[in-house]
Amino acid sequence: MLTALALGSNLPSPAGSPRQTLDAAVLRLAELGQVIAVSSYYETAPVGFADQPAFLNAAALLETSLQPRALLDRLLAVERDFGRDRSHGIPNGPRTLDLDILLCDDLVLDTPDLQIPHPRMHQRSFVLTPLAQIAPHLVHPVLRKTMGQLLGDFPHAD
Repeated sequence: MLTALALGSNLPSPAGSPRQTLDAAVLRLAELGQVIAVSSYYETAPVGFADQPAFLNAAALLETSLQPRALLDRLLAVERDFGRDRSHGIPNGPRTLDLDILLCDDLVLDTPDLQIPHPRMHQRSFVLTPLAQIAPHLVHPVLRKTMGQLLGDFPHAD
């Protein structure tokens, strides 16, 4: 299953700086399948809770045999290994590592703890910019637009 993931960090982790954290997280993703592509890292301002350091964001494409729920469980375990505890902290607050499933092939899934495609991905330039860099022709299965089109439609696209 071709899966698009978002990666983000704005606090040091056991791996080091946010850049070192993202580098180490990509290596951990390779344990879950084949990493097909990783975007450049983009420094972005925080969204929502503004009183925190800037984020380093990226996107990755992962070919995996894991089903979405199992993949989510493994991603959450990786986050915990890097010092993140989703049960504590401010929503959209600072974090050592954030791993989100954006897309899985053309799957549409809506459960209480997992929604695919990610419900806000098309509203976030910090997600669309790196994803469009590595997969501009990937199609959002609900909006029926490519990542390049969604980024082009974004009001603050660079």
